Amino acid sequence: MFDSVVSSLKKAIGFPVEQKAYPLNSSEFADLIGVRPTYSGVKISGPSALYVPAVLQAVRLISETIGSLPCKLYRETADGKEAAKDHSAYRIVHRRANEWTGAGELRTVLTADALIHGNGYARAVRFEDGRPFELHRLKPGKVTVLEDELTGAPVYRVSERTGTRDYPHTEILHVPSFLGTSPISFGKEAIGLAAILERHGAQFFGSGARPSAVISNDKPQGGEAGAQTISNIRKSYADFQKNGGALFMDAGWKFDQPTMTSTDAQFVENRTFQLDEIGRVFGIPPHLLFNFERQTWSNAETMGAAFLTLCLKPWLDRWTDALTTVLLSEDEQDSHYFEFVTDDLMRADAASRTANMTALVTNRIMTPNEVRAILNLQPLSGGDELINPHTTSSAAPIPATAKEPA
Repeated sequence: MFDSVVSSLKKAIGFPVEQKAYPLNSSEFADLIGVRPTYSGVKISGPSALYVPAVLQAVRLISETIGSLPCKLYRETADGKEAAKDHSAYRIVHRRANEWTGAGELRTVLTADALIHGNGYARAVRFEDGRPFELHRLKPGKVTVLEDELTGAPVYRVSERTGTRDYPHTEILHVPSFLGTSPISFGKEAIGLAAILERHGAQFFGSGARPSAVISNDKPQGGEAGAQTISNIRKSYADFQKNGGALFMDAGWKFDQPTMTSTDAQFVENRTFQLDEIGRVFGIPPHLLFNFERQTWSNAETMGAAFLTLCLKPWLDRWTDALTTVLLSEDEQDSHYFEFVTDDLMRADAASRTANMTALVTNRIMTPNEVRAILNLQPLSGGDELINPHTTSSAAPIPATAKEPA
């Protein structure tokens, strides 16, 4: 503590401060320049990591799921909320981000940018009166995040054809990954190990792999007799593979069928374990990376809900914050908000879904027509009444004169 204070004082009054030298292969030097190599020696960057199938599936799953979820702009009303379809931002987030890019496609690309590079950016294009008109994607490598010296707000320096230009935080849609760093950078050791295991398996099988059988003889076999014997054994073995049954060998010849060794079994286990490791890097349940070893019918729905709440929810919150900052004015932020419709991710099987909707109608939480709208069915006459169909009848009462005498 004392040494650090002395060093700060020396630096403040102009005294030379002692400089430390770090080896190029040290972790201190890696932290200093912000680049940490993998201990495995495999170079893992954002785009190269996509060649590992589990990483590709993780990036594709998160980004395409967010892109497929409908996003809407709502306005608070005295009775609750309503879709603000008259606002220009509604079209941008729900239909088209710009003339050539759909709203869902832009969310997919920017989320993939954040997963691969750490940040996703888009520039807001506005009408003359300041209303948002379009969003244009910016390549992550062309944007540098600075900080305003007075307010501490982020300032985005964008490389353009005519040079560089600084934009305030209200003009650049910024979707960051956790701590502004790609999960691939944090998990490059696990991804590098998965790449090594995959490369080893590819090279092993590419070189011919292990033979299905070994036929040997301790005594040397030469000449025409030896060649004829080997030819007979090949025919006998081919017949054995085709028809099964017993395999008869000539005198002195031995048959051995290699089995999987403990090392081979450990190789398979390591490849399976790396799926779980990559799932931890991205916060994805194993079964969504197609690892079904511990998957059961009972926990599939629970893990699907965990994917929404523990993995997608933070990403959706970042998206709504970014959209609110750029597409809504300060006054509009008091009465307008963006919301993702996640009902499709929570759909269960047909029987459970039917029972759930029946309960919603009978408990007067939803009307029959609201349920029919979810099922994409046409509304029914009188289906907008919030009543319990099991306790309320719409039939006309029977006149007293028409009742049978007791």
